[in-house]
Amino acid sequence: MKILVATDKPFAKVAVDGIRKEVEAAGYELAVLEKYGEKAKLLEAVKDANAIIIRSDIIDAEVLDAAKDLKIVVRAGAGYDNVDLNAATAHKVCVMNTPGQNSNAVAELAFGLMVMAVRNFYNGTSGTELKGKKLGIHAYGNVGRNVARVAKGFGMEIYAYDAFCPKDVIEKDGVKALDSVEELYTTCNVVSLHIPATAETKNSINYALVGKMPKGGALVNTARKEVINEAELIKLMEERTDLKYVTDIMPVANEEFAAKFAGRYFSTPKKMGAQTAEANINAGIAAAKQIVGFFKDGCEKFRVNK
Repeated sequence: MKILVATDKPFAKVAVDGIRKEVEAAGYELAVLEKYGEKAKLLEAVKDANAIIIRSDIIDAEVLDAAKDLKIVVRAGAGYDNVDLNAATAHKVCVMNTPGQNSNAVAELAFGLMVMAVRNFYNGTSGTELKGKKLGIHAYGNVGRNVARVAKGFGMEIYAYDAFCPKDVIEKDGVKALDSVEELYTTCNVVSLHIPATAETKNSINYALVGKMPKGGALVNTARKEVINEAELIKLMEERTDLKYVTDIMPVANEEFAAKFAGRYFSTPKKMGAQTAEANINAGIAAAKQIVGFFKDGCEKFRVNK
């Protein structure tokens, strides 16, 4: 059985070592393809792979066509919109993610961005504190729960909205569950986004919704850039000079945001949420364990395709 780690942005060496230990202990072979750059190299590497571990790498129909012996793809991380799920199902390939492994890293980054925003990007002027402010968590999954945990330490009032999470689950954590997404934005000084990019959520963070935020509001996006309606957010920020937007996913319109909203906008150069040594190691090793469990026991606990 051959397991391929295909990462254009490589794992840390300690993560690869941990993956190798899991794979070889199960009696399987590990192959590693890093910084491959060209898709042709990936297409060649997958030809005899039975399983693939990826990060943000694209697994589409062309890759699946080339991988004749492939049974499983595991995305080391929570998001999996870089994998064509329909094509994988058509090729009878199981796709999994590794939910929860990067959650603390993303939550901590969200607070780094929040503090930066409310302290006016450290420009020497007087900002505000997070203590006592109302934080809205938009989607209460693994990252949202970690955001709530950290927010308690800051002394914030914590609210959440999640269409798919029961209110009692949210409120047992000491978080106030709201009845609508509109109520979340109307109520909260800071909103932290943790929604996936789906047909329903793409472009859903728009003029009307963000425009409900109180004066001095800050929107923090460590989720996906596709959920932001960039044209409408630009229009809103032009009209409301009190609003701030901070993100670790550079918008398509980054240059326009930066030029128009100096002192109210910040984006990291690349997606940074899971970029910690701990998250890197945790997600990679979890992916390896899930592959071993899939082949040894038929476990499909974290399957995301049909």
